[in-house]
Amino acid sequence: MKNADYWISKLSLIKHQEGGFYRRTYSSDELLEQNALPNRFTSPRLISTAIYYLLKWDQVSLLHRLKSDELWHFYTGNPLTIHVINQQKQFDKIILGPGIENHQVFQATIKAGCWFGATVNNYDGYSLVGCTVAPGFDFRDFETGNREELVSQYPEHRSIIERLTEPIRRIE
Repeated sequence: MKNADYWISKLSLIKHQEGGFYRRTYSSDELLEQNALPNRFTSPRLISTAIYYLLKWDQVSLLHRLKSDELWHFYTGNPLTIHVINQQKQFDKIILGPGIENHQVFQATIKAGCWFGATVNNYDGYSLVGCTVAPGFDFRDFETGNREELVSQYPEHRSIIERLTEPIRRIE
């Protein structure tokens, strides 16, 4: 099995602000006009986008949410757990990986508006996945979770929120 650095180099991945590494591999040639989109979108969007995404074992994908649905695809490496807090305040784990007999899946959908982040399941491993977003990903539709606000909203999920958010840095 190739290591994480091999894939980062071979696929020309760059650091992602949520953690890990990525590269956009597809952007549709067509746009959806704003009037064809739900009200949560404030301007036209690409029909669809896709990326490679790699997460090393000592990194996390910080809790974030999107205005679009996101479909995750497993490619290679170790299983990855996607941690989801849905709009009904329920927590769920989805394990993306090759072990179908161990309740792992090759694909998983994260619905728009859910808070989610990810971790690699194996010490010293990595996960190489793909993410497809429709309507297409735009950083204007990306929100990183604020630890204090999320703990206030979802106190029952404090431990995972603290694991997948950055602490607030106060200037004194």
